[in-house]
Amino acid sequence: MTWMETERAALVDTFRDADPDADTLCEGWTVRHLLAHLVLREHRPVRNAVELAARRPPGRELFLGSVVERARTPAGYAALLQRFAGGMSAANPVSWPGDGAHLLEYVIHHEDVRRGGDEPAEARVLPPDEVRAIWARLAPFAKLGYRRSPVGVVLAVPGGPRAVVRRAADAVVLTGDPVELALHASGRRTAADVEVMGRPKTVERFLDHFAGDPDQQPGQGRARSGDFSPRR
Repeated sequence: MTWMETERAALVDTFRDADPDADTLCEGWTVRHLLAHLVLREHRPVRNAVELAARRPPGRELFLGSVVERARTPAGYAALLQRFAGGMSAANPVSWPGDGAHLLEYVIHHEDVRRGGDEPAEARVLPPDEVRAIWARLAPFAKLGYRRSPVGVVLAVPGGPRAVVRRAADAVVLTGDPVELALHASGRRTAADVEVMGRPKTVERFLDHFAGDPDQQPGQGRARSGDFSPRR
């Protein structure tokens, strides 16, 4: 079993136990919206791409709303969850990239559900091999997340590996578990347990830059409309 499928199974359990109307870290989206998003991206990728390109405010999406409405009843939500739990067939091109396209998606959205609302859950303890798999895919993703940073950015795991994701003369070092670093890179900054270290002025430039970036929304600790990528 791939790590994406391990994470999918854990996410299914979380979706099953969660209140479908509860808030998530994806601003404007409930648990029901997030589940609908995952099903749409896997089984209707063209429609999902149109949604991402349109960048409509939460609740005004072109296609997502109809999926959400069909899942308003307990039976409808259960059916939507069952579709996500069933995964993708080998004939579905969306499945072909495997962990490379889906592991971070599931991990980040899993934390969107767990850490949303008024009583966020504590960080999970994941299998070491899964943590290593997350780290292996983190640097390319973080390069996108920090591509506009006015200073260099280095990711560091305490007592573990480091990765330069943006080069510059002055740099900050972001230290945390790979899951926390993934959340930080995706714009869920106040939900992520990450330490920002560096020269005071360099740290200030880094924090000030992202505090004023509407696509990152660091002050709210939220991502835009449920897509884990820093921009939609």
